[in-house]
Amino acid sequence: MEKGPLPSLPKIAALRDSFGDNKPPDITRKITAWKHTMTHKLRRLERIIDRMADALDLQDLCALADEEADLPLPRTPFHHQALQGEPHPHDSADREHLWEVTVDPHCEPASIPASCISEVRSPGSAGPPAAATPTLVSKGVLSQEEAEVLFGVYRDRLDHLLYRILGDHTDLASVVASSSLLTAAVCTVAALHSVELGHLYERCYRELRHLVSAHMLSRQHSVDDVRGLCIGAFWLNGPSWALVGAAVRIASEIELHHAIYKALEGDRTAYMRTRLYYLVYVCDHHSSVLYGRPPMSHECESIKAAMEFLDTEHATEDDVRLVTQVKIWSISGQVFDYFGVDVSKPLAPAQLPQLRRFSISLDTWYADWSDRFGPNANVGNYPAKGVGLHFHFAKLYLCSHAFRGVHNVQTGEPRRLSPELEEVANTAVLCASSILGVMTADAEMQSFLNGLPLCFDMMIAFSVVFLLKVATKYPDTVWMDKSKVFDLVTQTVRMLQSVSSNMHDKHLLVSIAKGLDKLVHKLQDPTTPNELHVHGATAQDPVPHPTATVGHPPMQDDMEWVQSISSFDFFNLQTPLPELDSWPLDLEFDEHGHQIVRSG
Repeated sequence: MEKGPLPSLPKIAALRDSFGDNKPPDITRKITAWKHTMTHKLRRLERIIDRMADALDLQDLCALADEEADLPLPRTPFHHQALQGEPHPHDSADREHLWEVTVDPHCEPASIPASCISEVRSPGSAGPPAAATPTLVSKGVLSQEEAEVLFGVYRDRLDHLLYRILGDHTDLASVVASSSLLTAAVCTVAALHSVELGHLYERCYRELRHLVSAHMLSRQHSVDDVRGLCIGAFWLNGPSWALVGAAVRIASEIELHHAIYKALEGDRTAYMRTRLYYLVYVCDHHSSVLYGRPPMSHECESIKAAMEFLDTEHATEDDVRLVTQVKIWSISGQVFDYFGVDVSKPLAPAQLPQLRRFSISLDTWYADWSDRFGPNANVGNYPAKGVGLHFHFAKLYLCSHAFRGVHNVQTGEPRRLSPELEEVANTAVLCASSILGVMTADAEMQSFLNGLPLCFDMMIAFSVVFLLKVATKYPDTVWMDKSKVFDLVTQTVRMLQSVSSNMHDKHLLVSIAKGLDKLVHKLQDPTTPNELHVHGATAQDPVPHPTATVGHPPMQDDMEWVQSISSFDFFNLQTPLPELDSWPLDLEFDEHGHQIVRSG
């Protein structure tokens, strides 16, 4: 509030009053103007310091100055007001953003509701850009040479297996300049798949975890941050679900799904944003099916226009491979939505026609793409062989619904399947066997296992678990040659042991190989009670339930991770795939093949 005139000599005051001039002397007005100017400058300086402190994750610098009692700082009335007076917008939890309702003349009645609300920055928030975020190299986590080698491992091999997530980035300098999160994700995934630099994995993983945590509540995101989250979600078992959730959220915030319209018109920036959205979509649906959780991305215009996207001038062979994934995971997403999550309820007869339609859709997908791909300069015949594996996995996921509600809770015996469902169940068994047959016989596919994303690790693990569970718990439900099934499982375990022997010990397949090996050894041990007589089993031999004999808990415990899987379509493989929220750095097993859970 403006103060009154300063006291002056009576005669001077009277003279001023006689002329109607009650203002203070000029010198006083200059002092007042200077004070207002300095107050404004100091407040701007405080706001800049606050923003710098936020960017560098420092505590409140003004509060820190208050705690330094040995500093002889003068406590002027302004200083006290600036620190303890009314809070400014930048002192709140959301310092940089305010909201006001505006009338946009370009806003149509059919526009989305939020289009009439514009975001404005608090006064003084516009200023110099924040300092560059430290990277793995600048923080000393990796040397420049180590980072270059890791980037080369990812760029030259891994990135081609997942349709070139890096996009236009061709060197480490470009990645470092664009996103510290992308840099950490690339180096972490590369270290996990590098024999020479595998010892750097722990360092890179800790840095990635730190950066992801810092990004969760940040309002500043880029498309390259989304790339980093996708890379981590595709390959890193522990944080996969958390990373894909963040990727979907940020992709929505920066409106990647809106880019399809300009992409179809030939805009290259929109093309790059659209293909990144497809990667997010595929990654999200990978996680949805593998972990039995609803997908967070849905059938928007970008997904519906995937085939049109391939007709744009910028589309490449990698985009064709990516769109095939969009299409098949879209079908699997529809399967998830249609059949729901109640795995204890048998399929109703009225649901069978829709199941057949889904099966036809998958058959059509396979017919469209099975002969589309030839040898690739970077990944050999993987694109063509991957089509077959993804087809059998999607069919296995669909047809495993035939086993819903097969366990009769009242009698403890499995229910008999109708002829229609029995046909579906047999298809599931054939698909699981086909997956394992390809992986055990194809040396080229085995060479890619130390590089393929988590989806393939779980594809193998679930196929084994599915066949073992059907053979041991529901032997009379479907027709199967148990001897051949167990031989196939044994060959798969041997293959996994051989392939994983040169893998990083944090690789998911290393843990899967250990768990399956212990289980198979127990099943084939002639001294084990309830032994399943693997080598003597025939197609119709009754196989005793592992929990049928009382007094032999070791066998029951070792089979628990198979028998505890309450549903086939939820892929709840708790032993090889633990709780995701814990961000585990390792998967350990005790002498009985059980996962060791360490507290803290």
